[in-house]
Amino acid sequence: MPTPTQSDQTREIWFLTGSQGLYGDDTLRQVAHQSRQIAERLDAAPEIPLRVVWKPVLTDAESIRRLCLEATASDACVGVIVWMHTFSPAKMWIAGLSALDRPVLHLHTQYNLSLPWSSIDMHFMNLNQAAHGDREFGHIEARLGVQRKIVAGHATDPRVVGRVAAWSRAAAGRQAARTLRLARFGDNMRDVAVTEGDKVEAQLRFGFSVNTYGVNDLVAVVDAVEDKEAAELAATYVEEYDVVPALRPDGIRHDSLVYAARIELGLRTFLTEGGFTAFTTNFEDLGGLRQLPGLAVQRLMADGYGFGGEGDWKTSALLRTMKVMGLGQPGGTSFMEDYTYHLGPGTPRILGAHMLEVCPSIAVGRPSCEIHSLSIGDREDPVRLVFDAAPGPAVVVGLSDLGDRFRLTANAVDVVAPGQPLPNLPVARAVWKPRPSLAESAESWLLAGAPHHTVLSSAVDMETLTDFAAMTGVELLTIDENTSIGQLAKEIRWNAAYHRLAQAL
Repeated sequence: MPTPTQSDQTREIWFLTGSQGLYGDDTLRQVAHQSRQIAERLDAAPEIPLRVVWKPVLTDAESIRRLCLEATASDACVGVIVWMHTFSPAKMWIAGLSALDRPVLHLHTQYNLSLPWSSIDMHFMNLNQAAHGDREFGHIEARLGVQRKIVAGHATDPRVVGRVAAWSRAAAGRQAARTLRLARFGDNMRDVAVTEGDKVEAQLRFGFSVNTYGVNDLVAVVDAVEDKEAAELAATYVEEYDVVPALRPDGIRHDSLVYAARIELGLRTFLTEGGFTAFTTNFEDLGGLRQLPGLAVQRLMADGYGFGGEGDWKTSALLRTMKVMGLGQPGGTSFMEDYTYHLGPGTPRILGAHMLEVCPSIAVGRPSCEIHSLSIGDREDPVRLVFDAAPGPAVVVGLSDLGDRFRLTANAVDVVAPGQPLPNLPVARAVWKPRPSLAESAESWLLAGAPHHTVLSSAVDMETLTDFAAMTGVELLTIDENTSIGQLAKEIRWNAAYHRLAQAL
């Protein structure tokens, strides 16, 4: 079956170059040649995960308007990079920018790296005018209120390429959110506040569609899976993971492994046929399922699906979006939950996990496939993958509904190895040191009203999240080594005033 990851490879960024007819055909031919070279240089950069597609030079208002409409209508185009190679009178851009519904990156660059001091003449000056052409364009962007990212510097500068790459990943995430369909199997956990939220407002803000299906709708698909298919997938598990003896073909619990395979195949069929790229389950609402889905959920997340436990559709959609942002990057992205603390001795740390559902994309080493009892859910013992998360820098991100707006809260963390082995903890887990410290991080997280379900990612950085928040108009609170509680409290108050005023406008 196709996976979301396979369809995520088709996104592209359009490279738009502004000029005008005043300089003559020879100059415009050079503009086209040079802008194409810069676009191709960006397209070849391995850091940028999307194709960068050069478009013909724009010299009049009507061609600008048509191309902006074309970009908006294109399913492939997720954003535009705009550069004024020469002076491009900005009134020509008003209609186009007003019609454009794609993220904008204003690249303030030039073709030449150094000035040829001894040979500069007026032809060179006419051809290389981005220094003031982009200022004209920046003025009209500000006048129109265009939300954009501005990156200044030569296209060969690694810093420039890195910033363009972060923006392109955010643009791909925004597009994924706008086309995301999410299936909730049952409702959310009873009496829990943070998993609630306004689905209509979420669709208005992010674009994703959230709908609920009866668990037994899924059960019917699971039960229809052929025995041969389930047995073949169970054999794949034995090849890919360290499967405990009880689950192996000659083990006393092998039937549980086969049923876990049946759940995966049924879930994949349901999601594929419905065009869903994210889903939720709830241990309180399992219908005719014999197990709470564990292994199946973990493997689906590894293939790019979003997931949220206890009906948490906001975290599921966020996970799917961040999966797209991190595609091709080193590291992984997983559903996560802060579970318990190590407050000492040594540096305080957080132990994160969930009942079953942690994505193996963050694993260090080969996961173990195990079966253990679960004290909640009132079903058979579920099969799951058990592993530790790979050490390294990461972010922990939560999406919450504050009633009048959505808020993203992101904490920069450092994933570390557990202080000691965890032989009796039968779930996948991650241990991390939050920045600036556990106490300040926790106080900030609670002050923000951020959720207990999160997304842990070592593939998505803070700049990409910042770009995504700007593209979607969503508040972002960052907690990192520079955070102070007093300043964060002020930022929260300022943000509340801004977003309420912005809504009124």
